[in-house]
Amino acid sequence: RAGISTLSFLKNDLNPQSLGMSGASAALEGNGYSALTNPAGLSKLQNHTTAASHFMVGAGVQQSYLGIYRKLRNEGTLGLAINSLNSPAMEVRTEFQPNGTGQYFYVNNTAIGLNYAQKLSEMFNVGVAVNYIYEAIAEYRNHTATVNIGFLYETDFKDLKFAVNVQNFGGNSSLSGEVLPVDFNRSQVVLGEYTVPTVFKMGLSFIPYSKDKHQLLVAAQLNNPNDNSENIRLGFAYDFAKLIQVQTGYKLSVRGQSYPSLGMAYRSRLGNYPLYFRYSVNPTNYMGTQHLFGVEIHHIKASR
Repeated sequence: RAGISTLSFLKNDLNPQSLGMSGASAALEGNGYSALTNPAGLSKLQNHTTAASHFMVGAGVQQSYLGIYRKLRNEGTLGLAINSLNSPAMEVRTEFQPNGTGQYFYVNNTAIGLNYAQKLSEMFNVGVAVNYIYEAIAEYRNHTATVNIGFLYETDFKDLKFAVNVQNFGGNSSLSGEVLPVDFNRSQVVLGEYTVPTVFKMGLSFIPYSKDKHQLLVAAQLNNPNDNSENIRLGFAYDFAKLIQVQTGYKLSVRGQSYPSLGMAYRSRLGNYPLYFRYSVNPTNYMGTQHLFGVEIHHIKASR
């Protein structure tokens, strides 16, 4: 099934904690990036939150994320998220001009999502995200929509959590634009329809060790994508004094991912507001080492 879906930028992980744990993130405690991994986690936010990240995909391709979330009086969380990928200028090449025609084109993919999460009980949380997606490649355009639905169930045994998430659920989509005539090999360029990269996720996380200022988090996740084989993600995070967190993880049955991922987070303050600096690296076999930087701020009002 590899290669049957389009809009592959939706599969890139822009959650620094998730990337550091190799994507084993559906059942993690919510943060400002949860809309990317499981929107139900947004219900765990205690305050208004703003999060941003920047992903260096490789070959000059850059991808950025911005999420703004507001905590409502009914314990729900409402937010807006923007996920955008941009390429550098690429030269147009043909069979007869392989060194370039002197013309250039760009690629832009943007997803704008409206997110809502609600705590239904002491243990059960649900979240949903509706995304509008725009794609532009040279003179071709694509408009489509997807939905993310997530559930998070908590227990009181070692902070054990279970999660189910359906990411990027939607129909087929296709580029549109003027079809360029070709006078060799074939009569014209064909614009086909392709599915969006839907992924069904099941995950769990728990804290097997917590003493004084030390805490260990373990997470596991099964991914079932519609455009590839099933794979498993394993993630670990060590937390010291809720000040510094170090993460690592490994992907099983994922080609091109032979190395463990690494990440770290540091908690500081901006006035009365908690401020998190996050950084993760994902070594790959073919795309080199991918870097992800993130900043997250929680807007806590000063007590009177």
